[in-house]
Amino acid sequence: MVSTGAVPNLAFRQLRGQRSAGEFAAAVRRAAREIGEQVACDARYIGRVESGEIRCPNYAYERVFLHMFPGASLADLGFPARESVRGRGARSGSAPAAPAALSAPASPSVSDESHHTDEESDVLRRVFMMGGTATVAAASLGLGGPSASAAGVSLPAQRRVGESEVDAVEQAVRRIRVLDDRRGGDGLYRQAARPLRAAYELLDSGTTTRRAVADRLHAGAGELAISVGWLAHDSGRFEDARSHYAEALATARLAGDAGLEAHAFCNTSFLARDAGRPREAVRAAEAGQRAARTLGSPRLLALLALREAGGRAGLGDRTGCDQAIGRARAAFERGAAAEDPEWMSFFREAELELLEAQCWSALGDWSRAARHGRRAVTLQDAHFTRNLALYRAQLAGDLARAGKVEEAAATGHQVLNLLDRVRSSRIRGMVAGAARVLEGRAGSSGAESFLTRHRELGGAQPSPSGV
Repeated sequence: MVSTGAVPNLAFRQLRGQRSAGEFAAAVRRAAREIGEQVACDARYIGRVESGEIRCPNYAYERVFLHMFPGASLADLGFPARESVRGRGARSGSAPAAPAALSAPASPSVSDESHHTDEESDVLRRVFMMGGTATVAAASLGLGGPSASAAGVSLPAQRRVGESEVDAVEQAVRRIRVLDDRRGGDGLYRQAARPLRAAYELLDSGTTTRRAVADRLHAGAGELAISVGWLAHDSGRFEDARSHYAEALATARLAGDAGLEAHAFCNTSFLARDAGRPREAVRAAEAGQRAARTLGSPRLLALLALREAGGRAGLGDRTGCDQAIGRARAAFERGAAAEDPEWMSFFREAELELLEAQCWSALGDWSRAARHGRRAVTLQDAHFTRNLALYRAQLAGDLARAGKVEEAAATGHQVLNLLDRVRSSRIRGMVAGAARVLEGRAGSSGAESFLTRHRELGGAQPSPSGV
């Protein structure tokens, strides 16, 4: 849905020339592959840019566009300066304000981090918008925003669900992922559950005029269930996460959506590994691979093979783990594809190294795990703030167990430096594990410094029920 006051981007439209929006989107995807980026560009995205709905591209798209048009700046492409459309500066501009029940006031902790945003809009903008023949009065993710009473859903009977409602669901998924990449799951889970309820009420109560809209709504609701499930997973609420993933899987099967099914199995496998159910992790990963075989995405198959490897490592099956890692690397080396799902933007070489490190760590090969962990840290993308902490937390634990005390302590300090921005029970638990190992390394000044600081910052892993 184009927002009121949107100004068409005529410069960008001129750059497209005689190509259709679909042809231009294909060119964008090809350019992304040339520089190792992954963008899910389609004709609809190009239309949103040209209409002015997307006032500034996210960082991935920015790199692709500047690669396509060497020497050009964002201004040359018709985009305003990023600071004019992000954070408080954008909110104080001349564009009409959102209705009070649908937008959240600025939160200092979020606006102070606005330079980390990796999406095309402020993360505190409303998730659900006025549109269609009924009102979806679901509030934004609203950290520090409106109360739960402002997030109720009004869904009159005999309503029709159109593209504006589906757009809102899809935007909710993207914004949750951005917030998670920046801050971790703690503190987001309860807020994110509100738009999820709204999405499923749309799915259960609405009728659509076109099959394509119904398919998008099923996919969007399922992806939203997975995103909320991941926030529960990351904040230690494993049973909640399992329920959300099962909900996504049921939605996928009802809709016959193989891509959503593969994603649900991928996350289910990950959760089972973390919850100490390695056989379930293997079975879910294998089911995900079966669902993904016809989707044309080698990178998705690579990630699912790594999920299987993680389960086999938990079973102590070194040979099976090694074979699954080999399949994953072979698939990964086939490169990115246009069919790669949008949610896989995090899965780059750094993540592959991190997941392999976790496998060797589970098998007790600490030195080998640390080698892969170092590569993950070296290769990581600074835009994924949570992973800056996650990769180092994994490395600190493996170094500590491998007897690399000083390096482990130095790496642990780097994690602690990030914990004021990243709230993740999972990461805090990993740091606490490294600290427990270092407690037994008497005589190391580096270890003592890290342990003292860790205790001062609260030390123990937070309760999953509290934030």
